[in-house]
Formats: sequence, structure tokens, C-alpha cells
Amino acid sequence: MKKSNRTGLMVVLGLMITILVLPTLIVIPFTSPADTTEVEETAPKDKEEGEDSPFLVRVLRSQSEQVEEVPLETYVSRVVASEMPVNFELEALKAQALAARTYITRHMIEGGKISEEADVTDTVTHQVYKNEEELRGQWKEAFNSNMEKIEQAVKATQGEIITYDHKPITASFFSTSNGYTENAGDYWEHDIPYLKSVESPWDEDSPKFADQKIISTAELEQSLGLSLDGDIQTSTMTKTEGNRVDEVHFGTQTFSGREIREKFGLSSSDFTIEQKGDHVIFTTKGYGHGVGMSQYGANGMAKTGKNYKDIIHHYYQDTEISPLSTQTALLSSAAE
Repeated sequence: MKKSNRTGLMVVLGLMITILVLPTLIVIPFTSPADTTEVEETAPKDKEEGEDSPFLVRVLRSQSEQVEEVPLETYVSRVVASEMPVNFELEALKAQALAARTYITRHMIEGGKISEEADVTDTVTHQVYKNEEELRGQWKEAFNSNMEKIEQAVKATQGEIITYDHKPITASFFSTSNGYTENAGDYWEHDIPYLKSVESPWDEDSPKFADQKIISTAELEQSLGLSLDGDIQTSTMTKTEGNRVDEVHFGTQTFSGREIREKFGLSSSDFTIEQKGDHVIFTTKGYGHGVGMSQYGANGMAKTGKNYKDIIHHYYQDTEISPLSTQTALLSSAAE
């Protein structure tokens, strides 16, 4: 074969090899399994978290005094897990999720942050909050199944809040009623149109429905600044619409039912007083302030087949369930 023919053949073979190999060299670095997996997993996850949680909540931890920043829906899940028994009906947990999300939304809009670094505490001053580590320690091997149930309830109400006159409500809640909830004005001294006394007969099944506390007459006198001279003279005891003590009279002095409850750490302001020798017995019905949604009442309603919307509309009168997105402008203003 002539030299020129051999040279031409080698050039043709070189071009063919280049055509076959070069695309492989270009494609392989961009189609490796590791790189493909990373794109598929991280990009949608970031987008989803942004959509689920329109803002972060900065929680001041009371024990460590550190601030945790958590997405809204994560915060709501952990509040529900901390505030309501996980063995409650799913519809009750949904109602609690809606109340928790509404509470923090209103708080953020009103600019109620507790410092430049934190928005809320993790206590009953705002809403009880435990992080994943604490919940794992509490639930042990049941953590995964419990959180799955909680997150199901939160996901079902995602993007929803309770509103009155197009604004997030004061979504107060408590453990157990005495058979009725309390008018806001009878406990907090200012009326709120959607926090009215309603029947809540399901609470009798609560383990916290009835309680007693015994103190000495000396402690009673010292705490109230009284001198009773032996027998307790309860001349009159007036009641609220929710059948809790409005005022109680000891001699010439008058105290509100709330004052008595707080001074002696009573379970509720529905109490009776009985003296036995040198001791006084307070017998109470219900647990908590009584305003808003009763948690055991919500669970009782759920057991009868009511859904979370029925529960919300029963305990928060004349309210609406609205998209959280309707508050975007107010939230943006509060963040500025």
C-alpha cells in the first residue's frame, strides 16, 4: 500500500474514534448517579419547605436560653405534639394544629417578639414547644409513629388559619371545661366576640374534670390578707355564664374567681369552698382558664364523628377558616 493511502486511512480512523469517544467524555461527568441524585433530592425539597412554611419562628428555649429557628409547619407540629395528647382523635389534633398556626400567625403580625433574637418562648406564656430530641426522649420507640400521626394532622390543615373579620383570631385553648366554656370578658375583663360561652358536655370523660385542693385556714387568711375569726363566712358567691365563680365574698372583702384560682393554684375557677376544722377544701370542675377551645371537648366531639371544622366553629363562634396567604401583606409589614 502506498504511503499516501496509509496516511489517509489513519486520518479517517482517527476521525471515527474521535466522533465515537468525544460525546462519551462530554456526557459522563454530567450524568453520574451521584450528581443526578443530588439534583433530584435537594431542589424539590427546598422548594417544598419554602411553600409549606412562609416564615420562620424563633423560639427561646427556657432551659438552655438558646434560640431555635424553625419553619412554621415544623413549629406547628411540635406545638401540637407538646400541647395535646397524641392518642387523641385525628380530627381533634387537626383542630389543635389550626389553633396553633393561627396563634403564631397573629403573634407575628402584631409584632409581639420578646427580643431582637426571639419571637416566642417555649412555655404556656405563648405555646408549649418541644424539639425533636425532647420528643424522642419522651416517646422513645413510639416517636416515629406518633410524629407521623401529628404530621398527618398538620398537613391536613396546612395553609389554613382561623379568622374573624378577615384577621387571625386569638386562638386560645385549654385542657378541660366544666361543661361550658367561659366568656372571654368574664376571665380577661375584655369581651372578644368569637370567644363566647358554649356548651361542652364531652369534658366529663376527662381525667382532669374534677379535683380537690386542701389548704389550712391560716394559709387562706395569710394569702388573702384576712382575719376570719374561725369560721369562713362566704356571704355570697356569684357565677359567670360559664358557671365559674365570678366573685366570692369573705366578710367585707371581695375577690374574683380568677384571683382565688391563681392565688391557690386551683385547676379552674369553677370551685366550691368547704371548711373542715382548721382546713379549707376547694373542689373544682374543669382544668384551665376555660376560654376558647376545650381540648378534651374537641376530642369528645371528634369521637362523635365531628370533623375539625365542626370543632373550630363550635368553640370559636362566627369565625371562618381562611388561607394563610390572605395575611401575606400583614406578615410582610410586621417583618420590616
